[in-house]
Amino acid sequence: MTAAMTADLPIIIQGGMGAAVSDWRLANAVSRTGQLGVISGTALDAILARRLQLGDPGGHMRRALDAFPIPDVAKRIVDKYFIDGGKSDDTPFITKPMISHKASQLTNELLVAANFVEVFLAKEGHSNPVGVNFLEKIQVPTLPSLYGSMLAGVDYILMGAGIPKAIPGILDRLSQGSDVEMKIDVKGLTDKGDPYVRFSPKKFAQDLVAKLPRPKFLAIVSSHILAKMLATKSSGEVNGFVVELPVAGGHNAPPRKKGEFNEIGEPIYGERDEVDLDEIAKLGKPFWLAGGYAEPHQVKSALEAGAVGVQVGTAFAYCNESGFTRDIKDQVITQSRDSEVKVYTDAVASPTGFPFKVIELEQTLSNPTLYERRERICDLGYLRHAYERPNGTIGWRCPSEPVDEYLDKGGDLSETVGRKCLCNSLVANVGMAQVTPKGVHEEMLITSGDDAAHVARFAPEGSTEYSAEHVINYLLSDLAV
Repeated sequence: MTAAMTADLPIIIQGGMGAAVSDWRLANAVSRTGQLGVISGTALDAILARRLQLGDPGGHMRRALDAFPIPDVAKRIVDKYFIDGGKSDDTPFITKPMISHKASQLTNELLVAANFVEVFLAKEGHSNPVGVNFLEKIQVPTLPSLYGSMLAGVDYILMGAGIPKAIPGILDRLSQGSDVEMKIDVKGLTDKGDPYVRFSPKKFAQDLVAKLPRPKFLAIVSSHILAKMLATKSSGEVNGFVVELPVAGGHNAPPRKKGEFNEIGEPIYGERDEVDLDEIAKLGKPFWLAGGYAEPHQVKSALEAGAVGVQVGTAFAYCNESGFTRDIKDQVITQSRDSEVKVYTDAVASPTGFPFKVIELEQTLSNPTLYERRERICDLGYLRHAYERPNGTIGWRCPSEPVDEYLDKGGDLSETVGRKCLCNSLVANVGMAQVTPKGVHEEMLITSGDDAAHVARFAPEGSTEYSAEHVINYLLSDLAV
C-alpha cells in the first residue's frame, strides 16, 4: 500500500461496543475529530422503541425519523412507541416482536428505521465518515439493518464474531437496490429446511429510494488465516481488516486449542492464537490493530508494524459521550483509580459460545447470587440459535432461556450452565432495563477489555469525567509534529 492509498483512512477507529454503549453521541463526537466514530448495531430496534417510550428526551429520535425517506414507516413507529413525558419507572417497556427468519413487515420497518436513525444522528453536524459495527453471530436482523444504515449514508460497515464472507456481496447488491438473501446457521439442517433470510429494498422502499452508496467493509478477525480466506473467498471486496487480540472487550474469538483453562476458569490463549502481521500485510489491504492499543506508544508501534492505525474501545466506553449510565462510569473509574477493577474472561456467559469479557461488579450478573436469583426470561432473542425441527421447519432456542423450554426444543442441558441473558443485561447497561412480569428490573452485566483496569488515567484527579476528544488527543500525542 502506498501513502496515497491510506491518506484518507483514520488512524483511530472507535470500537463498536455493546447495545448503545457506542451510540450516536459517541460516534458523532469521535467523527468530529476526524477519526472514525462507530455505532454499535446491536439491538437498535429495541433501543429506538425504548427511547421513544422514555419520552424521547431532546426529541432526537423523532427528529431523525422526520428525515426518514419513507414517512409512513416513521409515523407508524412513533404512533406505536412514543409516550409523551415517558413511561413510569415501574411500567414495563412494550415488548417488540422477537426477530426470526420470517420477519414481518413491521419488524423490518423498525430495524431499518432504527439503523437509519442512529447513523443519521451520528453524521449530523459534520461531514466526516461514520461506521456501524455488527456481529456476524446475530444474523437475522443483518439485511434490514445494513439497508437502514445505508439509507442514512453510512461510510463503513465493520463485522466480526463469525465469518462474514457473504456481507461484501450483499453490500454490493443493496447499493444497487437489488434483492438480497443470506444463509443463516441452522443446527441439524437437512434438505427440507430453508436456511435463508431475505430482504427486498424495492418492496420495502416503495420505489422511493433507488441506488445507494456502497460503504467500505472492514472484517474483524483474530487470525491471519481468516483474513486471507475473507480476502480471497468473500462474495465481494473486503476493504480492510481490524485485527483483534484476546484482551479486547466484548466477545473474543475462542482459543484455537480448546479445552484449556487457567486456575480461575478463563480460556488460555497460546502461540497458535498469535497473529502473523507480515501475512496480514501481504494481503495488500489496510489493517488496524485492536486490543491493548490504547497508549500513544502502542499507536506508534502499530503504525511501525505496517498497520494504518488502531481500534480502541474500552477507553471510549467510560467517556462522557458513551451510552453507559453515569453510575457505571463512576463505579469503574473509581475502582480503576483504586486498582480494584477485575476483568474476567467468562467462557460460558454468552449464549453464542464465544468467550465474553466481564467486569466483576457486585450489583451486576457477575455476582453469582444475582445470577442465581434472576428468573430466566428470553424476550429479546438476539442471540437465539436456529435449529431444524423434525418437520423441516426452523425453530429458535437460546441456552439462556428457561431450561425446560430449551430442553423441549432439543437443546442439551450442559449448554445452559452458566449462561447469562446478555440481551437484557446489555440493554440495562444503558439505562433501559426491562421490568419483568414480577416487577423486577433486569440486572446489568458490564463488558470491557482488560484496559478497564487503567481507564482512570483519562480522568482528572478527583473526577470521573473525561471526553472522547481527550482520548483521541492522548492516543495521537506521540504522533504530533
